[in-house]
Amino acid sequence: MVGSCLADFHPLLPAEQEVIATLRSGDFDRLGHEAAGSLPETEDTTRTVRAEFLRFLLLGGEDGARPHEKGIRVQGAWVTGTLDLEGCRIPRDIGLKKCRFDEAPILRSAIIDSLVLDGSILPGLDADRIEARGSISLRGAVLGGGLLVEGGRIGGNLDCTGVTINEAEELAIHAEDLVASSVLLRGAVIKGSIRLSGARLSADVDAFNLRVVCAAKPAIDAGAIETRGSVVLRSARVDGTLRLVSSRISSDLILQDAILSNPGQSALQLNNAGIVGVLMLNGRAKVSGVLDLTGATIGTIHDAITAWPEAGDLLLNRCLYEAIAEGPMDASTRLGWLALQAPHRWGEDFWPQPYEHLARVFRDLGHDEDARRVLIAKERLQRSARRKRAPNRMWRLLLGATDGVLAVTLLYGRQPLLAFAWLIFFWLLGAGVFHHAERIDAIMPNSPVVLRSLEWTLCGLERSETRFLISTRQEMHGLAAAGQAQLDCFREQFEATGYPTFNPWMFSLETLFPILEIGQKAFWRLNSSEPGGVFVMGFFYFQSLIGWALSLLAVAAFSGLVKSR
Repeated sequence: MVGSCLADFHPLLPAEQEVIATLRSGDFDRLGHEAAGSLPETEDTTRTVRAEFLRFLLLGGEDGARPHEKGIRVQGAWVTGTLDLEGCRIPRDIGLKKCRFDEAPILRSAIIDSLVLDGSILPGLDADRIEARGSISLRGAVLGGGLLVEGGRIGGNLDCTGVTINEAEELAIHAEDLVASSVLLRGAVIKGSIRLSGARLSADVDAFNLRVVCAAKPAIDAGAIETRGSVVLRSARVDGTLRLVSSRISSDLILQDAILSNPGQSALQLNNAGIVGVLMLNGRAKVSGVLDLTGATIGTIHDAITAWPEAGDLLLNRCLYEAIAEGPMDASTRLGWLALQAPHRWGEDFWPQPYEHLARVFRDLGHDEDARRVLIAKERLQRSARRKRAPNRMWRLLLGATDGVLAVTLLYGRQPLLAFAWLIFFWLLGAGVFHHAERIDAIMPNSPVVLRSLEWTLCGLERSETRFLISTRQEMHGLAAAGQAQLDCFREQFEATGYPTFNPWMFSLETLFPILEIGQKAFWRLNSSEPGGVFVMGFFYFQSLIGWALSLLAVAAFSGLVKSR
């Protein structure tokens, strides 16, 4: 029945008579004599109000039964029938606190001031495309079905503080494309999905201490949401996916002490999201499931190790952030953070960008050594991935050898000065080897004049020995004492007094740096005919090659040629 005048509703029920009697005051009509204004537990005539009667009054009533300028305010009523206000214009507040509804009210496309259903019990609320100058409030309400406000325009807040919705596995709150000031879900307990995708908010989404369970769909779908405030889920518990894909949050995303649980599937999707302020994932927060930050842009990250997901459940590729604060800030811990990624799980072999970006953040914060360690780890992993992509075993072995050399000598080009440390090592090693060569008589002059001289030739013979020399055409006695080395004997001769002294330090340095001309190699060379001379000669060639190789690698490292791109 749709009444056009008050007479159409006669005889009025006792509760309806009480409403008519107090219309002019604008105060709440607290129905019932015991526990006046409390939520009715059973239907009785003292508290029953027909939905059609309320609609008649809300639409203006008639002379003698017109609502107050403040609107209709009824508390503790049992509303029978369907309160159907679809498409209606109601220039006043609708206040139905602690009421029990038989049927879900319908306010699709209605234009109202405010709607207050605090503490009420409803089968649901259908208010798609509603326009409200003020707020829609369901504080402490219990809904057996969905709250539908898709495409709504609300000048104030959608206030669902403390609400309970039992629409399991379905859309519990459908507020897609909502325009409002704030969405308040503090302390709400919801079974079903919350859809806020595309919402435009001038303030916050405040879901402190929210409890929501939904496995079949995203538990909270706020994709492409735009808010000028924060998204607060402090101490919230979300069993399912929290989806904030492509969202734009002008302040902070606060997940402090929040539990996001969806093992084996997405727990938090922030890919391509933009957070101007802080992503706060600390305190007792924990993400059980995939944490997807692919392509996200974040001002500052506040996190805790205990909040991180399990290995393989973190995606950071193309994620940009300006700083890390109030969380671990050393390279070792952050490399462990990056190691939680598993690119192969998503069909790729390696993501270099997370390492490069972390290094840049470290540099910006003045942690240059930490930045270098991150880039070295990135080079090691990237080269390992490249070897795995190699088409055949021989190519993999070649790449492995090359990478091994670059790792040992230059730390993949990230520590060019390490090449000089190796050069110093081989210089000292060479000085020791050539000093030993001198002791075992494996050093000889490098001058043809000296080697053809009588002094050098005769020093190769002991004094008890003779040799016929063609140059002198006579037998001559040797000059060396018993057991004396040829070089030692030669140094005692007058003719050797002007010959340069052998210096193993300078000989090693000149061997290691072939472009140097100190003079040692011009006057001295190794003698491989002596015992141990073959080893010394081999080391000489090895050191020459090492010198060239390390010098070229150092130049390449400083120019950046050996770094991965």
